[in-house]
Amino acid sequence: MKAKYPEYKGLNLPNVAASVLEKWQKESIFQQSVAQRNGAPSFVFYEGPPSANGLPGIHHVMGRAIKDIFCRYQTLKGKQVHRKAGWDTHGLPVELGVEKELGITKEDIGTKISVDAYNDACKEAVMRYTDIWNQLTEKMGYWVDMQDPYITYTPKYMESVWWLLAQLYNKGLLYKGYTIQPYSPKAGTGLSSHELNQPGCYKDVKDTTVVAMFEVLDGQTLPFEAAFCEKTHLLAWTTTPWTLPSNTALTVGPQIEYVAVATYNQYTYTPMQVILAKNLVGYQFAKGFVAVENTAELQNYSPGDKQIPYTILGTCKGQDLIGLKYQQLLPYAQPAENPQEAFRVIGGDFVTTEDGTGIVHTAPTFGADDARVAAEAGVPGLLVADERGNLVPLVDLQGRFRPEVGPYAGMYVKNEYYDAGQEPERSVDVQIAIQLKEEGKAFKVEKYEHSYPHCWRTDKPVLYYPLDSWFIRVTDQKDQLVALNKEINWKPEATGTGRFGKWLENANDWNLSRSRYWGIPIPIWSTEEGDERICIDSIATLQAQIELSVAAGLMPNNPFADFDPTNFSSENYDLIDLHKHKVDPIILISPSGKPMKREADLIDVWFDSGAMPYAQLHYPFENKALIDDNLAFPADFIAEGVDQTRGWFYTLHAISTMVFGEKAYKNVVSNGLVLDKNGLKMSKRLGNAIDPFTTLDQYGPDATRWYMITNAQPWDNLKFDLEGIAEVQRKFFGTLYNTYSFFALYANIDGFDFSSAPIALQDRPEIDQWVISKLNSLIAEVDAAFAAYEPTKAGRAIQDFVTEQLSNWYVRLCRRRFWKNDDSQDKLAAYQTLYTCLETVAILAAPIAPFYMDQLFSDLNATTGRQAHASVHLADFPSADRQQILSTLETQMELAQKACSLVLALRKKQHIRVRQPLQKIMIPVLNAQEAANFRHVTDLICSEVNVKELELLSDTGILVKSIKPNFKTIGPKYGKQMKAISQLVQQFDQNDIAQIEQNQGWNGQIDGEAISLDLTDFEIQAQDIPGWLVANENGLTVALDVTITAELKAEGLAREIVNRIQNLRKESAFDVTDRILVQIDTTAAIQEAIATHKAYICAEVLANDIQFTSLSVEKTEEIEAPADTAIQLSK
Repeated sequence: MKAKYPEYKGLNLPNVAASVLEKWQKESIFQQSVAQRNGAPSFVFYEGPPSANGLPGIHHVMGRAIKDIFCRYQTLKGKQVHRKAGWDTHGLPVELGVEKELGITKEDIGTKISVDAYNDACKEAVMRYTDIWNQLTEKMGYWVDMQDPYITYTPKYMESVWWLLAQLYNKGLLYKGYTIQPYSPKAGTGLSSHELNQPGCYKDVKDTTVVAMFEVLDGQTLPFEAAFCEKTHLLAWTTTPWTLPSNTALTVGPQIEYVAVATYNQYTYTPMQVILAKNLVGYQFAKGFVAVENTAELQNYSPGDKQIPYTILGTCKGQDLIGLKYQQLLPYAQPAENPQEAFRVIGGDFVTTEDGTGIVHTAPTFGADDARVAAEAGVPGLLVADERGNLVPLVDLQGRFRPEVGPYAGMYVKNEYYDAGQEPERSVDVQIAIQLKEEGKAFKVEKYEHSYPHCWRTDKPVLYYPLDSWFIRVTDQKDQLVALNKEINWKPEATGTGRFGKWLENANDWNLSRSRYWGIPIPIWSTEEGDERICIDSIATLQAQIELSVAAGLMPNNPFADFDPTNFSSENYDLIDLHKHKVDPIILISPSGKPMKREADLIDVWFDSGAMPYAQLHYPFENKALIDDNLAFPADFIAEGVDQTRGWFYTLHAISTMVFGEKAYKNVVSNGLVLDKNGLKMSKRLGNAIDPFTTLDQYGPDATRWYMITNAQPWDNLKFDLEGIAEVQRKFFGTLYNTYSFFALYANIDGFDFSSAPIALQDRPEIDQWVISKLNSLIAEVDAAFAAYEPTKAGRAIQDFVTEQLSNWYVRLCRRRFWKNDDSQDKLAAYQTLYTCLETVAILAAPIAPFYMDQLFSDLNATTGRQAHASVHLADFPSADRQQILSTLETQMELAQKACSLVLALRKKQHIRVRQPLQKIMIPVLNAQEAANFRHVTDLICSEVNVKELELLSDTGILVKSIKPNFKTIGPKYGKQMKAISQLVQQFDQNDIAQIEQNQGWNGQIDGEAISLDLTDFEIQAQDIPGWLVANENGLTVALDVTITAELKAEGLAREIVNRIQNLRKESAFDVTDRILVQIDTTAAIQEAIATHKAYICAEVLANDIQFTSLSVEKTEEIEAPADTAIQLSK
């Protein structure tokens, strides 16, 4: 005899997960799922590598669930899905963490600690939390190969990266340039534009701003006739006063109109004559100033007056100002080169009159636009010679002023750069502003809120700084980047066309250089003059070049001599290390015989991760066919957070496009943020962070995953609420568990093991045909949703089927077929139908809830042996049988469900129990087909809502309805026509309303524009009629007769008695087949009702007899009034 279906004493999802995980590990289910698909078409997935020097958060559960779902789905669909784990091991996150642990700064590397020791510390730290990450991966059911991950610091991985860089170099896409770049003083390195555009990098800050006064030198002709005082000043506004000591030019818009204004200085009260853009006079002279007609009226001003007068002296074009020389504002240092060309007005195309003064303070050493226009005009940047004769800016790489800057020497230009508690009360910006006020060089000083970029890792403000860097010519490939992106299926589409697409259209060249120690070195060796270079593309090439250097006497020996470039074993590659401290001592020889040293920088860590499709395979040195023959490239699917549009998504796309001319991935899901339940970002500081391990332990991974996926679309931000997981536990998993438990209980009693041949669908009752039809419709819907990367649609469809169709409708309507049925064929059909539904749901839902669905599948299969698989994840995804989808029957049953829902709502509104029979409901029908559909399910509706008869009305005049527009839904679509739509709807009569319900909406023209409204755009209500209650929803109206006669009341009381007896049977632990004796002590009215319906009651509760007697029991029942009935049962 086959084993019985397992029965459980309650649902404990964490225990289910632990048990199933043990089974997976013991039986190597993941490995089997890959191996059994050998020879099948592959589905290529790339894992975006996390950094293991930090701990995982609840958002990683979300991200990894999305990845896991589609890999499991494609496996069920017959694809072979390799999933290689990976670790991102280089870059700022690791280095900054190590520096903090060691109590050092970047400047200490090479002095207090050797580069070797520092890199060793980084290598140790980066894999510190791998065990914790692996635990999370296992606990949440994310299937990925953790036994053989790719690790970005390994020589094989780094060699592939070098090969990619060499391809770019050979194509002329890699170049060296001295440009103004974003620079993080606290990290000690430049940043690329995509790093600067990570979410949250731009922060709103309040800075001290200055409108500075630059004095025009005497002896020059001004383009103004009138004069108010001897000196004229040019007004320039800056949000970074710390850059004023480095000013060497003022930039105007050649076609912008400028004016000279006579007024008084609000700080020194002295007369002054200033120049600014005409359009900004009202802005700069708004507060505390008043316009007057002429200079004569200015004479009436006295220091201390509430308002300072001003008047316009004359106008000119910006072109007329170009060439004017002015006095250096803060003369701490002169430019080392061509100082005579500095401190003059130049023209620039970027000048606007949106804010400021229309004259731009220009410091070429700290702004890209500044550097460009200054170079075009021949104006030098303010560079000074350092101790070694190198030309450097007035701010050093730590963000401090150099000694040349007088009283500010050694001060950080941003207070955020100081260690906590060490920052001065007044920042450099404030001190410079005060100095300018005192010297009469400040027109206005005020706080100004604006958006300023911060380093994505240190969270400190960045500077724009002149750096000698290696760049990738992304701009040369922009058209191809944009074109290939259009071939990618983005979820959501708006991210691909908007955030990502616009980024590509405006992409800058990629700053590849990083002035750090732990990372992949740029594999370029150069002569001191930079006139000869070589880019190394492999260890074999480096080995050969070293041999030439040894032969020339530049190297004593070859440190790579023991390495065999033809041997790809781990043991061979363990002999070498390509990190900075190992390759920097290598000196190569140029073709002309000069020594070449490696370019000092490392590469951007984002290039590491963007190289993973090839580097994880050690391409092209191994696995060449996997890439060249498109077996493992491009990816069919990737997924990460929306922040990766400027990170991994971008670097994958850029490298693939520029090296291979192909897209790196075909489908991408960009998931949103996981916020707290109030919509705030989670953080330890706010105390609202959710621990993923605690959550999984308490609620189980299945409920957590199901909640995350079905609560919101993956690309929408999720407001994470633990109560939501608890609700999923109860409503979905609890319902599915109860449905299985019901099946197992009666199937075990009857010995159902599905050994009999399946009964033909047409020979089963209509309710079975309906649920099988719904099941096949579900299969089609879920399959299409998963295939379209819409997991939320799939999950919600499964959830609705389980809770509303299978449990709340099919099982509830068919309960008697399982436990009170003498028709063996009908009972067998019920078992087969319910079994098929449960088994199919287990497979459909397995990608989202892998643990519980595996248990459900295995519990069913262990008894029947219908599947030859040890796990649901080894099964095949079901195919929808279109011949079993009965659309008309589904429509009829849906009408019944809607009608029942409305009637039950009316009962609830009137406080009439469902067990109380009522006489009649009326339903207006819109056409003959709808009437036929309702007649088909009339008996079912009447039974469900406990009503004696249903009348269909073709004349809607009996029920009067009202209609009004739903502004919440119409507004977003037709905001401008809202008033006209409202007036139109007010004129609708009963026939119009009937037409709208029949057509499921209204279409027409209003003010010449086509308008299309559906039923949700209207609020239609039916008015009650005497003795009846009326309800309406989505075009369906029901009227319920709420009059209760004596006969109806007696029947209702009998049903209440049945309910109480059934409850007592369960509490008394009677077996479902036990026959009983019922003794009752109750009122005369209830006794009369029981006597009238005794046969019915006995049949329902398996009673041999019902006796009326006095009882003394602790528990009483409320039938009509509190404690009016006592019941005692016995066998």
